[in-house]
Amino acid sequence: MRWPLKFRRLSTVQLLIALTLLFLSFPFVEEVNGGDIIVSVLLSLVLISAVLAVASSGRTLVVAVLLMIPAIAGRWINHFRPDLVPPAVFLIAGLALVAFVVFNLMRFILRAPSVDAEVLCASISAYLMLGLLWTIAYWLVDQLTPGGAFSFNTNAGTRSMNGFTGFYFSFITLSTVGYGDITPVSRIARWLAAMEAMTGLLYVAVLIARLVSLYSSPKSDDS
Repeated sequence: MRWPLKFRRLSTVQLLIALTLLFLSFPFVEEVNGGDIIVSVLLSLVLISAVLAVASSGRTLVVAVLLMIPAIAGRWINHFRPDLVPPAVFLIAGLALVAFVVFNLMRFILRAPSVDAEVLCASISAYLMLGLLWTIAYWLVDQLTPGGAFSFNTNAGTRSMNGFTGFYFSFITLSTVGYGDITPVSRIARWLAAMEAMTGLLYVAVLIARLVSLYSSPKSDDS
């Protein structure tokens, strides 16, 4: 059973909107009272929208929901009762969910017969979700090896990869910019940074090639 095409397209647009809201507000809401709650709400909205965006079949929906529940529930329980659920629980679940979403978005893009608004929204969303994927990965590594995975070469900001710091490092690595203010020092942190940089380059190259191929291919006659 497949969802109607119209529903799928609206869900992809909603995912892009949710990601945009999270990314635009991330650097500002952490500094206000209750900012963690706002971030949790926006992150939950992104994960729910992501599940809807890839729910092209009943099986995919079930898997995505099973991954989403511990990710969102763990995040909220950790917020109010950190003694019950450590951050690693919802980070691992979130990592699995985001990877699952990126895989399904990429599969949809590569199988698309032509370029339309749905494909473009899915392409942008997949790139942003890749950055979110490594944000969670850096946060998880920092939790498992506190103070030993990353070196902070600046006196400004926090010295932890949770929140906006991990988000910032992830996207400057994904775009292969790198300012040198945060340096991965452990073996796993360096491996993650190298993998993200390669993924960012390959994604852009493959995506552009695929979209150009779809756009330049002759359109089939539907009549």
